[in-house]
Amino acid sequence: MRVDLFDFDLPENRIALRPASPRESARLLLVPREGALRDLHVRDLPSLLRPGDALVVNDARVIPARLTGVRVRGEAVARIEATLHKREGEDRWRAFVRPAKKLNVGERIRFGETSESMACLLAALDAEVLEKGEGGEVLLGFAFSGPALDEAIQRHGVMPLPPYIAHKRKEDAADERDYQTIFADAPGAVAAPTAGLHFTPALADACEAAGARLHRVTLNVGAGTFLPVKADDTDDHVMHSEWGRVDAATADALNAARAKGGRVVAVGTTSLRILESATDEDGIVRPFAGDTAIFLTPGAPIRAVDALMTNFHLPRSTLFMLVSAFSGLRRIQEAYAHAIRSGYRFYSYGDACFLELSPPSG
Repeated sequence: MRVDLFDFDLPENRIALRPASPRESARLLLVPREGALRDLHVRDLPSLLRPGDALVVNDARVIPARLTGVRVRGEAVARIEATLHKREGEDRWRAFVRPAKKLNVGERIRFGETSESMACLLAALDAEVLEKGEGGEVLLGFAFSGPALDEAIQRHGVMPLPPYIAHKRKEDAADERDYQTIFADAPGAVAAPTAGLHFTPALADACEAAGARLHRVTLNVGAGTFLPVKADDTDDHVMHSEWGRVDAATADALNAARAKGGRVVAVGTTSLRILESATDEDGIVRPFAGDTAIFLTPGAPIRAVDALMTNFHLPRSTLFMLVSAFSGLRRIQEAYAHAIRSGYRFYSYGDACFLELSPPSG
């Protein structure tokens, strides 16, 4: 499909720079399969759930994946910023670096140092550029591995706010709390599963009191989620892969819920993507652990999920294409136009919508 079909104009003042407080006070746009849109709030989510529904959240935990350091080449010192996005081994991460043109394969970066102030050698984190790819992507091999590398990243890294927030303000202590869901348990994501940011323990309890059971899956969201689709046609776009897991107990519980007439309600596009990756052609969820680069556009079958709670996404993004696959492009265009007119807040710290799955012809 033509990528320009997924474009829309968004006023700058619609981009949320901070989350709603309290979290349940964020707005929630109900987008039913048919009929009128409804303006609600996230605190109304339990009223949209039914006894027997399975509410699926992503328990990935965001790590402080943005690192700053220096590359020294003779007397030439260059400041380098790297955003880790996918672990490739005990001592290796794929990362997007800036400025990539200043790095060659075989060169070393010392993170934890700047050209203005050099830290002691024992406190630094060294990495070698093992490969260079397109779009500023490199493969870094670190001097530490395993838990020692995790600890070093925790010490030197900062929370990787999305670019549309980071370009407008600096990260601060509040983001350490705000950019992490209450379900966060499995470290490895470099971007938050943002629909889950709306939840508090009280809201989760209210959803279960409404008869929905809470289930957890993992998808380590990568920085590639923020990359624009530069191709003119969706067929030419290459997705970055991300690691995810659906364990056997969760797969069995979701299949049992559906067999009894319950719905699978995904909290976030990340939950939907890992569930669709784990589901066979008959709609049966199977245990899954591994990489997925699933890319859903209108016309792609949605087999695992019946309803989706998600934030509002960027124009021309793979996530806007995903929700268009879920509810139909025209329905999503209608919903987004309403949200913009009505002052909804967009993107990671913004408001949310509750989408019902469109018929296959949608």
